[in-house]
Amino acid sequence: MTGMPEKTKSTLLEKLAPVLILLSIVLAFFVGMLWQKVQNLEKGVGNTTTTTNNGQTATIDLVTIKGLWDKNLIKFGDKNKKVLFVEIVDPSCPFCHIAGGYDPEAATGQFKYVSQGGTYQPPVPEMEKLVKDGKAGMVLVYFPGHGNGEMGMKALYCAQDQNKFWDAHNLLMSNAGFNLMNNTVKNDKTQSGKIADFLKSVVKAGDLKTCLDSGKYDTRLTDEQNIASTLGVAGTPGFFVNATRYDGAYSWSDMKATVDAALK
Repeated sequence: MTGMPEKTKSTLLEKLAPVLILLSIVLAFFVGMLWQKVQNLEKGVGNTTTTTNNGQTATIDLVTIKGLWDKNLIKFGDKNKKVLFVEIVDPSCPFCHIAGGYDPEAATGQFKYVSQGGTYQPPVPEMEKLVKDGKAGMVLVYFPGHGNGEMGMKALYCAQDQNKFWDAHNLLMSNAGFNLMNNTVKNDKTQSGKIADFLKSVVKAGDLKTCLDSGKYDTRLTDEQNIASTLGVAGTPGFFVNATRYDGAYSWSDMKATVDAALK
């Protein structure tokens, strides 16, 4: 405003003052939104846009994840924990076994476990620890990622009835469990006795066989597959840490920063 009379400058500034104030407010608002978005992303509570099997898009946020605790799923802890884990799983899936942490025979190459001299840290045992320590909640959702896991998943439901989920899970996710699911049992309901016998060291085998033979969980597989599809999942394993999505057998080292930020 060089060369402009002082009175004119004063009048112009008076007229511009409300506009400048408004611009300051708007700028502060957007800066605040940006900062909050960054914080949410660090904590894993931001929105995640995914694609469902029918080609439609779905936005998965923390409200969606918390809503899983209201459904008929295997779940631990409550939806108000700072960290919520979701695993989309098929007990017959080789990459689910790798992520499960109890099948070193399957964990080769880039997936070789740290405990075997590799660099891959399976995420599910770390999630289990946080759940058992009361620091996290977790839900599991079935999806037929490999195709032979129906009886195995129903066995996990039945083990949960005995409060023996993790014992049965960790045994079933071993290499022997993988071979049992894929080479012997597959989805054959008449093989319930073989699953019960395999898990007899950690569950009441008779009760497990009775549970499997009753058919009480037959329709639940379809229900969970539909839930997985609404989350935009089309394969296994799939994970969410709060609303941050990890498709595939990610290492725990890839997820840890999101978990640590949420636990602060």
